[in-house]
Amino acid sequence: MSKTIMSKPTTNNIMIKGVTTIAILAALTGCQTLLSTEIKKPNNIVVDSNPLTAAMPAIDRQGHIAYVEEQGVGSAKVSTLYSIRPDGRDRRLIDQINGYIYAPAWSADGQQLAYSKQAPREHPKIYIYDKSSKTRNLVVNAEGSNMSASFSPDGQYLLYSSTVGGNADIYEKRLSDGDTRQLTTLPSTEVQPSYAPDAQSFVYVSDKVRAGSPRLYRYYFATQTAVPITTAGYAASPQLSMDGRHLAYLNGRKAAVMTLATGHVLNLAYTGLDEPARLSPSGTYAVYPAYAPDVDGSQRSHVVIHSLSGHPSYTISSQDGGVIRSPVWGR
Repeated sequence: MSKTIMSKPTTNNIMIKGVTTIAILAALTGCQTLLSTEIKKPNNIVVDSNPLTAAMPAIDRQGHIAYVEEQGVGSAKVSTLYSIRPDGRDRRLIDQINGYIYAPAWSADGQQLAYSKQAPREHPKIYIYDKSSKTRNLVVNAEGSNMSASFSPDGQYLLYSSTVGGNADIYEKRLSDGDTRQLTTLPSTEVQPSYAPDAQSFVYVSDKVRAGSPRLYRYYFATQTAVPITTAGYAASPQLSMDGRHLAYLNGRKAAVMTLATGHVLNLAYTGLDEPARLSPSGTYAVYPAYAPDVDGSQRSHVVIHSLSGHPSYTISSQDGGVIRSPVWGR
């Protein structure tokens, strides 16, 4: 079943003016952050004209960032899924629910977005939003918790975790006909899979060494075996870059990026939300949510656009003053 989603006109707030470092956000990001101002942009603005995005590779500045904004608590929780350009332009409403939206993930071509949605007293289900047709389709509705979808590089398969068998395991679904196979069968918890760009493996999280102590692993399809990825303690929410050279993840409570060839870890921020970093399509920027002061001195939730190559970093404000979660950058 599909439903047409209409775009929601918005006024976008983006921190782009001035060069004074904000102390709190500088402590979070470890890099330059720009002061906030509210600006109104015509819909036909040229992305390349924005000084903050002009230096970005085209694959980044022409892409979209999806994120969840939460309002309220408990039974009054409302979650809204938006997409937005990296310059803060063209914010669009994708989905909204009285409940929770989790873990959006773009397809490699940036045309589809998978995410989990949970209404009150229901289990999380996985949907796919099509950017061209502006429709969403329910693709995983197994009894249990269905979470953390990841598209294969060719867009033909979907990895996800589910408790349909009573334990959290990882499954792969062929989208053309729904054929599904279970990939992990351990008594421990296996969640948060993410395909490698060559489709020969995927990374995921497991607590098989010690319950409640998650670690990262890489599963190889050819041998059906998994090997650990060396990290310092608690690690979760992995995502491989499109060139396979870097791994974005949650390192303890820090958004972090690892260079896989050397094992070097760049800790970007304590976000205060236990949220991981997510890489831009080029791998030269990372995105994560954080709190920072707004122009009126109040704390506000932002999407942080963090340069990994020395360019200015900046933030995009929440639309409705809610809590931003799970930003992810696609083409």
